[in-house]
Amino acid sequence: MNFTSPESLIFWTTLIFLVFFLLMKKLAWKPILGAVKSREESINNALASAETAKKELLNLKADNQRLLDEARAERDTMLKEAREIKEKMIADAKSEAQVQGAKMIEQAKASIESEKNAALAELKNQVSGLSVEIAEKLLRGELSNKTSQTELVEKMLEDVKLN
Repeated sequence: MNFTSPESLIFWTTLIFLVFFLLMKKLAWKPILGAVKSREESINNALASAETAKKELLNLKADNQRLLDEARAERDTMLKEAREIKEKMIADAKSEAQVQGAKMIEQAKASIESEKNAALAELKNQVSGLSVEIAEKLLRGELSNKTSQTELVEKMLEDVKLN
């Protein structure tokens, strides 16, 4: 047999391949398949954990957005309450100022009225004092003679009778 002829080369190549295949199947096929299967499982686990992490990230984003929305709503509520409190305080201060102003006006009016009454009373006292002095001087002048005195008494009696 000629080892260099094409037919013998095919034979020997096929024989070597079969021997190599049998050796590979017997010795290396199981460890290679085990390594491939292990690698496939680790890749699947990595993909599953990546998918889980992705879902958790989406959940965290949703939670963060929800918390952000709640915080915004709470901030808006607090601002609204603060505005309402401010407006109420302003309204209360205005009404209190109006009440105090009205009280002050009333007190001023009462004070003016009492001072006016006091001034009028003093004026009346002065006028009555002056009137008494004038009447006294007139009566002295008129009552200095006896005839004037009798005429004055008669005139006063007539005035009293008429009334």
